[in-house]
Amino acid sequence: MKPSHSHQRNRAFTLVELLIVIFLLAILAAMLLPAGSGSVKAKRIFCVNNLRQIGLVYCFWAGDRGGKYPMDISVTNGGTMGLADGRNAWINFFVMSNLLYTPKILHCPADMGSFAATNFSSGFNNQNISYFVGLNADTNHTQAFLAGDDNFEIGGVPVKSGLLEISSNMPIAWSAARHKFGGNIGLADGSVQSVNNIDLPKLLDQSGLTTNRLAIP
Repeated sequence: MKPSHSHQRNRAFTLVELLIVIFLLAILAAMLLPAGSGSVKAKRIFCVNNLRQIGLVYCFWAGDRGGKYPMDISVTNGGTMGLADGRNAWINFFVMSNLLYTPKILHCPADMGSFAATNFSSGFNNQNISYFVGLNADTNHTQAFLAGDDNFEIGGVPVKSGLLEISSNMPIAWSAARHKFGGNIGLADGSVQSVNNIDLPKLLDQSGLTTNRLAIP
């Protein structure tokens, strides 16, 4: 007797399908973890989860636009080139709002200086955002800063809303305002790094850029 053969083939996930699954799981995790409660560690995990979702959104958005992020595309073509500089960091997230689904992932639960918005259509602005926009991040510089905690200080002075240009030789550090002199940074390759003040200059060196331009909300 000949052995029977199934005509069904095992089909593997495509990269896009896998990213969608990860994205949905991240949203589910965010819904199950209360944003305003828990320990310092729990809030930091929540913040890392937010940045992973943001990184996936950038990936999805760029996938339909030749691998380009909003800050690399002109305003007339639906991007934010030139607009996200200075004090308009929120615009970069606003143009991706159909993929972000909820503005809550733009707010770190440890950030007492801002608050999560309920929607993108009513008064959404920098006050609803805890994360900077990395203006130099693109698919060619995978270690460039894409998004991350914005509670920086230079020489002990907290940075203000606006354009911040940083390099590894600057006296830049995290303030104590959020994650105990540490922070989370999402890179252009989709990874998220939890970094202390000692390792922050090292991560800047690894970015491959002489200067990282950040739009601070």
